[in-house]
Order: sequence, then C-alpha cells, then structure tokens
Amino acid sequence: VQLVESGGGLVQPGGSLRLSCAASGFAFSSYIMRWYRQAPEKEREWVAVINTGGSTTYYADSVQGRFTLSRDNAKNMVFLEMNSLKPEDTAVYYCNAWLSRDEYWGQGTQVTVSS
Repeated sequence: VQLVESGGGLVQPGGSLRLSCAASGFAFSSYIMRWYRQAPEKEREWVAVINTGGSTTYYADSVQGRFTLSRDNAKNMVFLEMNSLKPEDTAVYYCNAWLSRDEYWGQGTQVTVSS
C-alpha cells in the first residue's frame, strides 16, 4: 500500500499550488480520501474530504472557498487545488485513505507560503 504526495513547494501569499496523491496497493475507488495538514508545533488538522465517487466534498472552514478537492478513480489519484494561499496555510500536507477499519497515510508534502 502506498500513498505518495507531490506538488508542494514555496509560494507567495495569494498564489496557488496543486497537490497530487498517487495511490497503489489497495482498492482506491472504494476509499474515502482526505487531506490533512500539520503546521510546526501544531496538531494535525483535517482539511478536506471526498467521497468514493467524487461527487461530494467537504472542507474545513479555514480553506472553504479557496481549496478544491477532486479524484480520478481511473488513475488512482486525488488532487487538492489550493488558491489564494495564506501564510497560515504553511504546513506538511498529508493524503489519507479511509474505509471502515482500514486507514492509510502518505509521507506528506511541504507547503510553504511566504514572501
């Protein structure tokens, strides 16, 4: 089982990034997919979730209207489009797959928003 995040980096405030998460080794289309993030010296927090078919998404209040979560079940991938980035969005972003008692995590990708 693997979840591999990519697309992080350094971006100026107001900028955009697109994170990707490539999944392998499990029945991806059956799993709810989520993104979490963890800022320095803070607890990991939930960011967004998407259902198995990709038709329903929910977002944390802090990112609502700025982030968009999508998935491609044919490619076993999930994407987090992040716009209007703020310094407080700086964190390591983690991809998560969940199905009942099964849960998998990626290693994370660093996003830094700074001028």
